[in-house]
Amino acid sequence: MRDPSVFEQIILASIIHLEDEAYGLSIRKTAKALSGKSPMYGALYNALDQLTRKGFVDKEARKPESGGHERIYYTVTAEGKNALRTAYRMQKSIWKSIPEITREFER
Repeated sequence: MRDPSVFEQIILASIIHLEDEAYGLSIRKTAKALSGKSPMYGALYNALDQLTRKGFVDKEARKPESGGHERIYYTVTAEGKNALRTAYRMQKSIWKSIPEITREFER
């Protein structure tokens, strides 16, 4: 199974952050807050579909309590959390291996 891309990692982190309120618009807003970039809706939903196919995310259709249209809510699976953990450890290892570069970034 492929590792999540950086964009997919941002989406996974956004879903975890949102807990039970992770649906398209809220995920997009949180992804922007985390990364400083606002994902296009097409890219967001494509990533959500990919994450679902990879088994990193589950989705469930729910109707809001206050009425209105049905929304698709997303949750990160145990496999998705594991993939995110693995990606974190790999990136940490990469950056740790080049301290001369990271010292420049900290100035």
